[in-house]
Amino acid sequence: MASTDVKQPLVSVHSTPPFTDTKKSRFHRSISAPTTDTQLESGKAKALFPGSKLILGAIHPSFRQVILLLATYLGTGITCFFFVRHQLSGKKTNVIIDALYFCVVTMTTVGYGDIVPNSVLTKLLACAFVFFGMALVALFLSKAADYLVEKQEMLLIRGLHLRKKVGTSEILKELETNRVRYKFIISAVFLLVLIAVGTAVLWRVEKLEFIDAFYCVCSTITTLGYGDKSFSTEGGRVFAIIWILASTVCVAQFFLYLAELNAERRQQLLTKWVLKRRMTFMDLEAADIDKDGVVGSADFVIYKLKEMGKISQEDITIVMEEFENLDVDHSGTLSVSDLLIAQSTQ
Repeated sequence: MASTDVKQPLVSVHSTPPFTDTKKSRFHRSISAPTTDTQLESGKAKALFPGSKLILGAIHPSFRQVILLLATYLGTGITCFFFVRHQLSGKKTNVIIDALYFCVVTMTTVGYGDIVPNSVLTKLLACAFVFFGMALVALFLSKAADYLVEKQEMLLIRGLHLRKKVGTSEILKELETNRVRYKFIISAVFLLVLIAVGTAVLWRVEKLEFIDAFYCVCSTITTLGYGDKSFSTEGGRVFAIIWILASTVCVAQFFLYLAELNAERRQQLLTKWVLKRRMTFMDLEAADIDKDGVVGSADFVIYKLKEMGKISQEDITIVMEEFENLDVDHSGTLSVSDLLIAQSTQ
């Protein structure tokens, strides 16, 4: 702070800049607050965190719960469509397999059209199952896919450093640094394998031409489902029940990781540009948040974080309002007495 009550301008014509800070910066030694994910691991934090009270805030299913929900959904679907099997038209094989196949094609929105409802009851059932199925895919199966991908990341890193002796700490550090890139690589490999396997099965089991088999695979995993080519044999539909679920979720995760990777790289480029470019007097004026003619380390850090897009002016305003509410004596600093008084008034 300035020594007098009169505020001095930040930019001065003197040879010695007035914003020289004689205090040694200690921000790099400060203890960071735990992240939200870390806090939510404890039961107490879950009880206090308001996000858990939201409609979707408490949905953090385990892999076991995902399997149970999927089994319940498919089991209910088999039961319902088994009893209305005569109200479904199209090419049929085994009644149980067809019912399960119809549920999977419906929930993934592939909709080949090889089996279709032709009564009021079956159409209403299809409407209900498609909405529940889409929610299951979006909220639960994507979580399961993400979980499986994360389990493979450690194997990928060990494979990349097979000839090197890499410890667990080094692996975890690299995993944290390149997490999005490794997820993208793993999902891309899984997707290529699923495409190859699906093409081979359609070519060998369904007796489609190779190009037609590849065409059917692409229209399936992207949920286009034109319907001119589909699984029509009993063996093909048994395979399709698992393959369609895995491939449609995998392609969604692939494009999600691709978008995250692109956003991460753009953020890294922006961060490098912000840190390398030269500071100007206009930058220092903008960094002087409290307009006291001095840019301290806190002002400088906040200004750089804003430039990097890490925080916004709205974030700063909200935090400053909380600081002012806690600073009861208006000294510009927080002490134990300030917190005690603030807590007692609350």
